[in-house]
Amino acid sequence: MEQSPKSVARARALRLSSTEAEKRLWGSLRGSRLNAFKFRRQMPVPPYIVDFACVSGRLIIEVDGATHGDTNEIQYDEKRTAYFESKGFKVHRISNHDVFTNLGGVLDTILLLLTQKNSG
Repeated sequence: MEQSPKSVARARALRLSSTEAEKRLWGSLRGSRLNAFKFRRQMPVPPYIVDFACVSGRLIIEVDGATHGDTNEIQYDEKRTAYFESKGFKVHRISNHDVFTNLGGVLDTILLLLTQKNSG
């Protein structure tokens, strides 16, 4: 995936302004902490930047806040998801609420998606 200097700079800026939910999830994903799967955060997948990606598992994790329930955001998210899927990724969306109230379940689901993907 070719990344422009502009998209790399934008990803770096997003890393510095991560939401509390993104920080909390990153604490459990960074350093290959989830069953040795390596994740990247705020990774450019031009023309977009994804919240988290496990490149080897072809899985993108998007953490969605309250604004993702509005019609325009839903349509935008669907467009992004279709694009990522066309690039061979599976996309899994998680709400901020789930990260704060059920982090263990969120991690179990991510691990299940990765192991299903890698086993068959």
